[in-house]
Amino acid sequence: MNISMKLHSPVKWVALPAVTLFIASGAFAQGYRSHASPAMAGGTFIFFLLVVVAVYVYTALAVQTIAEKTNTENPWLAWIPIANIILLLNIAKKPVWWIVLFLIPLVNIIIVIMVWMAVAEARGKPNWVGILTLVPLVGMLVPGYLAWAD
Repeated sequence: MNISMKLHSPVKWVALPAVTLFIASGAFAQGYRSHASPAMAGGTFIFFLLVVVAVYVYTALAVQTIAEKTNTENPWLAWIPIANIILLLNIAKKPVWWIVLFLIPLVNIIIVIMVWMAVAEARGKPNWVGILTLVPLVGMLVPGYLAWAD
């Protein structure tokens, strides 16, 4: 494998989001008249779609790893949208009917915290880690911490 092949792949993966951000920056320009082309709107959509997919893959991998480390049945359910909540309830040893509580506004926030606190306890971590799911950016790190920390 020559040097150009080694450098091409990482450069491509760094350049692709950078180019997408550059194209999408016109959509965020503030002005009275919009000069954004449909291509810029499409670039913005693709960028946000890539971010959503990346967050979903990260969360699914983390939940699957947590399920495997807690010896919970069917860790592959982490990849199925509603079934991953049932898997989290199984890891947390909560009743499956709690999935209905996720549909009630404001109650769902408390239920999410309680479930992640129980998941943290199942992994042998302090249960206050579940409260960190309320903190906007730190909350995204909680599944990864519970999955890959020793």
